[in-house]
Amino acid sequence: MSFETLITLGIFAPLLGAAIAGLTGRRIGNIASQAVTTGLLFFACAVAWTVFARHTWGGMDAFTIELLPFINVGDFQSTWSIRIDALSAVMLIVVTTVSSLVHLYSWGYMAEDPDKPRFFAYLSLFTFAMLALVTAADFMQLFFGWEGVGLASYLLIGFWYKKPTASAAAIKAFVVNRVGDFGFALGIITVFWMFGTIQFAELFPMIADRAGTSWEFLGYSWSALDLAGVLLFIGAMGKSAQFFLHTWLPDAMEGPTPVSALIHAATMVTAGVYMVCLLSPIYEYAPTAAMLVAITGAITALFAATVGLAQNDIKRVIAYSTCSQLGYMFFAAGIGAYQAAMFHLFTHAFFKALLFLGAGSVIHGMHHEQDMRKMGGLMKLLPITYGVMMIGTIAITGLGIPGLKWGFAGFYSKDSILESAFAAGADNPVGMFVFFIGLFAAGLTAYYSWRLVFMTFHNKPVWKDEHAPVEHHHDDHATDAQKETHTEPLMNDAVAAHHDHDSAHDNHHHHGPLKPHESPWVMIVPLLVLAVGAVASGFAFYDQFVGYHEHDFWRGAIFTGPENHVLHDSHEVPTWVLWAPLVVSGLGTLIAIYVYVLKEGLGRRMAERGGPLHTFFYNKWFFDEVYDFLFVRGTKALGDLFWKVGDVKIIDGLGPNGAAWASLKSAARLSKMQSGYVYHYAFVMLLGVAALLAFAIATWGG
Repeated sequence: MSFETLITLGIFAPLLGAAIAGLTGRRIGNIASQAVTTGLLFFACAVAWTVFARHTWGGMDAFTIELLPFINVGDFQSTWSIRIDALSAVMLIVVTTVSSLVHLYSWGYMAEDPDKPRFFAYLSLFTFAMLALVTAADFMQLFFGWEGVGLASYLLIGFWYKKPTASAAAIKAFVVNRVGDFGFALGIITVFWMFGTIQFAELFPMIADRAGTSWEFLGYSWSALDLAGVLLFIGAMGKSAQFFLHTWLPDAMEGPTPVSALIHAATMVTAGVYMVCLLSPIYEYAPTAAMLVAITGAITALFAATVGLAQNDIKRVIAYSTCSQLGYMFFAAGIGAYQAAMFHLFTHAFFKALLFLGAGSVIHGMHHEQDMRKMGGLMKLLPITYGVMMIGTIAITGLGIPGLKWGFAGFYSKDSILESAFAAGADNPVGMFVFFIGLFAAGLTAYYSWRLVFMTFHNKPVWKDEHAPVEHHHDDHATDAQKETHTEPLMNDAVAAHHDHDSAHDNHHHHGPLKPHESPWVMIVPLLVLAVGAVASGFAFYDQFVGYHEHDFWRGAIFTGPENHVLHDSHEVPTWVLWAPLVVSGLGTLIAIYVYVLKEGLGRRMAERGGPLHTFFYNKWFFDEVYDFLFVRGTKALGDLFWKVGDVKIIDGLGPNGAAWASLKSAARLSKMQSGYVYHYAFVMLLGVAALLAFAIATWGG
């Protein structure tokens, strides 16, 4: 078997698993469906690591495997291909590693669910769509994978579709992403209009020569490349939950926790970052678009970090953390440090998947409770979960010693981004802006991350105070996610009829005193593997991604213009810049220790007092309320105006209904002239003849 054939089998293995579990799952049963999908995912993961190893240490050059024609319309030519280079090799191991571990973890987490074949089929379908996206050799296949992961995320978020909040969250994610995808499609059209091709291999060499192409519109001359870059980034904003198009991400926690880890930690939400880095030849010659990417990323990092300070649902805190970390990746790409952005994407996949699955282990051990205010004291009862959550927290806060270049994964990648931002600030004020925003967000990240650990594992065990029988719903049923949702319950009769029976997950109750317990080993093993990545992925791959070997590693995959020295300059920043992230993160950690350990109960009292700042953060800057007023109610009011006034009163009133009314009234009056007497009709005829004679005499008689 050739290496190309092995890669092709690895890419399509998840699709085969999805087809088997989805089409024959009821026939072959739960265990067979789980075994087939999980086994094929581990096969794909082994292939991905083989590709990565050959590229990193074997000196393998980039190549493309063309499989079959996809869409051919005139000059619009698309071929289904598998593009293997540094970018796709990194994404292959991120996607398949996290997905295979999530499949294994789900054996334990979804043990009580009766729809396991459907769940595992959706997971595998998502993985295939993501693999199609990251190996695309042209925009058409990229768009196919882009929409495929959108579909799969809709199915996974709304997996428990009996829950109105889950259905509403799935629809919200789908609709918000359609807004971004509209911009993405326009960006692809703009690129095709400029260059006459959507093939990356043909497109990228042409960009430098056409960098000055302009587009005349409304009497102004617009940079066509900047226009294309902005439109493409709008697509990335939707998929990667950036500021303004971020509102779907926290509500997506309505899906099962393994879904949160797969989609919203390591894979789908990073598609936008990957796309911007892949299109580095465009953004290198589109400075306005690149500036927008950097500023949007910085604002997102700050916004999500502030919101994470005030959330009480353990999964929502981690969801906003994801949103914030994606902001770091985008502002790195926006200032030209694409390598640092991909490095943080790589390390973040391990520690964020670890945190999400660790949170799932806590939820499982707490009989599906998610509110951190109802936890506490779990350190001794869930020792393994506590240990891996500590590793994930240390990794995301970027703990490390700059002088020795020693630390956990987040230390290497996040500090590389901040150092690159400072280096970019020497020539570009945007660089200095995003540096200080990122530095401040790092302090907030440390605070809310350790707040989660202290409230969950260290504080007084609140659950011990619950002596009366209590009822705990599965996963997301009794959480802030349900209380805070601003969407209408969306469940039709067909769905309700389909779920006449109570599934184990939709109506799981726990009566009696709560007894937290550690998760089964099938859930623990993936946590331990991810913990290794959270510790070691930073120092193990630092040189390849952003160090002295980065030119060899990224050869041909990332383009940096002749004036882009950001990554090189990042290694020569002042000493205080190296130590600033550690100082700020340490300060955030010390404040969290003071509020939640030394002065236990202070955080609760602060939240109970409220105040404008806490209210603002707790309500997520009121984005849901504003969007509900502007878009939901505004669209409904506009629809009512067009329907009730424009259609019913004006069009129907003056048109069909008006004509019918006039005809009816006229007919009613004219019918009164039908008396039925012959002499009446003869008299009318006589009057008509007289009138006709009078007209003739008046006209021709003179």
